[in-house]
Amino acid sequence: MISTSYFNSPVGTLFLGANEEGVVFVEFASESDRAAQQARLRKKLKDEFIEGTNPHLAKLEVQLSSYFAGKLKKFDLPLKLNGTDFQKKVWNSLLDIPFGETRSYGDQAKAIGKPSAVRAVANANGDNLISIVIPCHRVIGSDGSLTGYGGGLPNKQWLLNHEKQNF
Repeated sequence: MISTSYFNSPVGTLFLGANEEGVVFVEFASESDRAAQQARLRKKLKDEFIEGTNPHLAKLEVQLSSYFAGKLKKFDLPLKLNGTDFQKKVWNSLLDIPFGETRSYGDQAKAIGKPSAVRAVANANGDNLISIVIPCHRVIGSDGSLTGYGGGLPNKQWLLNHEKQNF
């Protein structure tokens, strides 16, 4: 069972989920169809949701508040990663990108020992369910341009600016 809540942030409403093992997802909430978003996540995660809190969800909300206030540079939360071994390796490498810094997809591919797997790394980043906490927003194009982000490029830019201002 995954406990869920909605969290209002400077980049919009976030849909949060955690179970007894840790944080399961942090997604930008669908403003047009929350029921469809919940159904998609339930199907992907093969679990049921219950609105309410648990210790991991409560800690996540406190840490997100601190992050958006510019007071938290590294999250300290148990994470429940749902993906392939390759995806988990990619997501764990994102945790090594320091607050206020960026890396290219090529840099990230090299960091996991797969320098020719740039496209696969980008796809794995796109499948990251724990936005902001697992900072896929810190990955940019090799030319320094902003590239795809599930929360939208304006939010990616906001997060990067926020981190640079509070670095």
